Amino acid sequence: MKISIGNDHAGTEFKNVIKNHLKTKKIDVINNGTDDEQSVDYPEHIHPVASQVEKGESDLGIIICGSGNGANMTANKHQKIRSALCWNKEIAELARTHNNANVLSIPARFVSIKTAIEMVDIFIKTEFEGGRHLTRINKIPK
Repeated sequence: MKISIGNDHAGTEFKNVIKNHLKTKKIDVINNGTDDEQSVDYPEHIHPVASQVEKGESDLGIIICGSGNGANMTANKHQKIRSALCWNKEIAELARTHNNANVLSIPARFVSIKTAIEMVDIFIKTEFEGGRHLTRINKIPK
């Protein structure tokens, strides 16, 4: 599995912990995020994640900013992206099972690193249910 990850300055610490966590699981990580806490514009680090998922260069994406909203809005501008802003593991699971989300957006200023890791683990292992949910997803413009 290959995961693309991107973050702004508010998500640097989360990104580093998540990246190391994924590597212990033998998951390849493409780092598109900033590596320090100097203020940056999040779209510069989120568009590459969305593009890589869209093109199939990575299986899933993880994006992180202060509220998760800006990153989520940016990713969802890409046609083949279904980015989900999540704040607990239950929402992350539903984003995969019901919405077939392919990008997880994490609000670094509103969740703990422990919760972020739990969401990442659920997100990467959960499969899409299909069925009635596929019918709904197919109604989202591509």
